[in-house]
Amino acid sequence: MIDVQRLRVLRTVAEHGSFNRAAAALHLTPSAVSQHIAALERSLGAQIVARSTRGVTLTPAGRIMVGAAESVAAELVHAKQQVDQLGSGLTQLTIATFTSGGRLLLPGALAHLTAAHPDTVVHVREAEPEHSLPLVRQGAVDVALAYHFDGPLPGQLGPSSSLAWTALIEDPLHVVLPDVHPLAGREALDIAELAAEPWVLGCLKTEAYLRRYAERAGFEPDVRSTTTDYFFARSLVAAGLGVSLIPSIAQTPQVAGVRTIPISPPTPVRHIGVATILRRDHPQVMTLVQALRGEVAALDAKTWATQPIQPRSYVRD
Repeated sequence: MIDVQRLRVLRTVAEHGSFNRAAAALHLTPSAVSQHIAALERSLGAQIVARSTRGVTLTPAGRIMVGAAESVAAELVHAKQQVDQLGSGLTQLTIATFTSGGRLLLPGALAHLTAAHPDTVVHVREAEPEHSLPLVRQGAVDVALAYHFDGPLPGQLGPSSSLAWTALIEDPLHVVLPDVHPLAGREALDIAELAAEPWVLGCLKTEAYLRRYAERAGFEPDVRSTTTDYFFARSLVAAGLGVSLIPSIAQTPQVAGVRTIPISPPTPVRHIGVATILRRDHPQVMTLVQALRGEVAALDAKTWATQPIQPRSYVRD
């Protein structure tokens, strides 16, 4: 029998990358953490962590067990929620979302959800993917509306993960220019044409993405202004402080004095989707995912670059 506490210790070791840091997070001694891991390895008959002077890393068996540990922890949280709800007759559903995607897709989807399940109490939390996906794994939220760029999802979603990812839409990034800019009349722009421009950005992750694309185009972007709000970034562009790189779904509400222009292929995109726990039969979650699909399907095809929705789950063998 695998001890649940030892799985919790393993999850914490995987999160922190060392016995010492895991021990501090768990309020244990490093020796106690090491003993828990050693006992788990004995019960499995396999090595689950590789120890070195630089810390510890997971073995293939360790990655499988961390995925199992995430599933167990989330299911225990879910079971506790169900027990708490027995007396009230109400179902609690917690959704995490990033701002621009939530603003565009969630209101209509939630209206459909609450009409289909009137006894469901909905909670919405704003969170970026690097925060919302761990919350799904932990069982703290049921659904995360999230995104990633051309790299993997935060948290290394993969074969040993406890998460399922359902792709919803590809959200292209566009250049935003002052409407008096010499290039504002173009139908499309190569990002290399903007090498000499000052940049205004509305998201730190967008900045990292811009720098990768700029490096491919052979220049270092001159980032003059950074914000955490795409509307504010577009307002700064309208004021003449520079140009910006903005996802399509963050182009509303409109800002006077700017022009939005597509980027010539290869076009940078955000991949938007829904993260849920694998192998959980949750009618409200299924209804919400279907409603989000409906919201995507209703988008104006001339404005939004949509792709056929292909649910993609990462299931262990």
